[in-house]
Amino acid sequence: MMTINSYNTHKRNIVSNIFNRVGIPSSYSSKLIDDLISILILNMQKNYLKIKNFGSFNLKRKKKRIGRNPKNKINHVITERNVLTFNAAGELTKKVNKYAKK
Repeated sequence: MMTINSYNTHKRNIVSNIFNRVGIPSSYSSKLIDDLISILILNMQKNYLKIKNFGSFNLKRKKKRIGRNPKNKINHVITERNVLTFNAAGELTKKVNKYAKK
């Protein structure tokens, strides 16, 4: 199991972990990650993507609404937008919980 010491990781950390664990050169690992992200984005055109034993991504449309800045109490219009949600599969949750106990 590869470990990443930060809750907020960067692509370069993932590329480095792939290189250290598998031995694939960093340039190829970087291209692999870019291609994977591109494939995921292309498949999201259907508004739903399920990866077995990993989870599902859903694309939801949020309507326009009024929001308020909590600091200065000024109202702003929050425009319509797409929001990506993720639901982890049971298998992924089990694995995460298994390694989180250590």
